[in-house]
Amino acid sequence: MRPTVGIIAGKGELPAYLARHLCRTGRDVIFAEMDGFPADNPDGHVSIPYRVEKLGSLFKSLKKAGVADVVFAGAVGRPRLEPAKFDFKTMTLAPKFLSAIKGGDDGLLRVVLSIFEGEGFAVKAAHEIAPDLLPSPGVLGKVQPSERDRKDAARAVAIVRALAVADVGQGSVVAQGIALAVEAAPGTDHMLDHVAHVAGRWRPDPNGPGGVLFKGPKAGQDRRVDLPVIGPATIDGALRAGLAGVAIEAGGVMVLDRQTVIEKADAAGIFVWARPEEGSP
Repeated sequence: MRPTVGIIAGKGELPAYLARHLCRTGRDVIFAEMDGFPADNPDGHVSIPYRVEKLGSLFKSLKKAGVADVVFAGAVGRPRLEPAKFDFKTMTLAPKFLSAIKGGDDGLLRVVLSIFEGEGFAVKAAHEIAPDLLPSPGVLGKVQPSERDRKDAARAVAIVRALAVADVGQGSVVAQGIALAVEAAPGTDHMLDHVAHVAGRWRPDPNGPGGVLFKGPKAGQDRRVDLPVIGPATIDGALRAGLAGVAIEAGGVMVLDRQTVIEKADAAGIFVWARPEEGSP
């Protein structure tokens, strides 16, 4: 019997990417989709709908399907809980869960992971399942960042590190030393659209360097879940925003459909740089 991996799935391309990789490597897949946050499931894998109020039913369904390993992939929002609908399992977890849901995303995610582990599931990282998602340090395509771009990237890194203290976002855009945008709940695409239509006019020199998008994980976060992702749509957004390139933390950001990312970036004259983390060799 082929092992079955449970993908606790949300929006975006990552769940489908992981499912295809798992199937190619001899494993079956079952999706679990939170009510109100349907996953992108273009290949039609079997899917278990669930509500947070009924975690007991979810765990039983996963175990009945033979799932031992789970991976969290894709974006979901915070559910609106109805305590009157809690099943027995959720009631036993409620004190820990309700306390965490009032705090930041990192604390909530750690609690969610501990709940799944407490039920006997092994939580795997997306990049543990598909190591090719994490590129090695260096420039991925033909376009190289300039010295000004490298300075803008360093400034953007500092901003993301500061945001991490408040558990806010994983990205920022800096042009000519000026912070044009920071990532919040609406996500990277929204941030790039904001630069394209509003914030871009604040570049000190309209004809100068276009700026850099940097994405990196928050300090201290559990890297098995919520690791940042870029893909072809990120390059499209960077082009619309008039940026010179995209910098990511090497080893800390996943790249979906890497070949298409490189081809799009090269064609647009945009660099994609897997930037080594400070202090790395």
